[in-house]
Amino acid sequence: MKVIINGAGGRMGRALRAILETSPAAELAAMVDPFVQGEGMLSSLRAFTGEADCIIDFSNHAGTAELLSYAVEKNLPVVVSTTGHTEEELALIRDAAKKIPVFHSGNMSLGIAVLTQLARTAAKMFPEADIEIVESHHNQKLDVPSGTALMLAKAVKDARPEATMLVGRHENGKRTKSEIGIHSLRMGNTVGIHEIIINTGAQILTLKHEAQDRSLFAEGAVSAASFLVRQQPGLYSMDDIVRGE
Repeated sequence: MKVIINGAGGRMGRALRAILETSPAAELAAMVDPFVQGEGMLSSLRAFTGEADCIIDFSNHAGTAELLSYAVEKNLPVVVSTTGHTEEELALIRDAAKKIPVFHSGNMSLGIAVLTQLARTAAKMFPEADIEIVESHHNQKLDVPSGTALMLAKAVKDARPEATMLVGRHENGKRTKSEIGIHSLRMGNTVGIHEIIINTGAQILTLKHEAQDRSLFAEGAVSAASFLVRQQPGLYSMDDIVRGE
């Protein structure tokens, strides 16, 4: 499988390049990053005219339109690994998935996919419990809250359709019964910690995932690409891999 890395000069792009150097199932087709020069880096996707089987995107959500336009034009499956998308950009992702296979997840970790399922199950099993989500990342992360925290909150909301999401607490007032609280910490070099706290008043259940190395996200992206190149057009996520579909 030949992979184009979009955003190859960033932290995750570099981690993905390292994975592909030793992967028996995938190889590098091209590196694209408009902000990095040298090392064979291309300034845009359209500068690549070779052969490829998939695009893995670790750039920035602002480039979603250009990314998907190129992928649809070249009929290439694309793994969208960026977060922080606007509603308009999410609509572009859904539209592209009608024409090509698109993999989109707020987190590329298989462990987070399992955590998401556990969150959904726990919310269903404890319908009266208070649920809060706390996420921690490095001090350079742009989006707040993280895409993963929103993904976990959505899993809780799947079990509680009436639930509302509250990002942070900005003023005095009692907690509402249907509330899902989301809190963000930005400190040092923290790779990523996500914690779901479920409190019934009589007992507390804590579900937690801690990423210790960015390579796990790169490995997840390669697994997603390997899955995606075998699929028909459609929108896929880590849930599809966990279910073995």
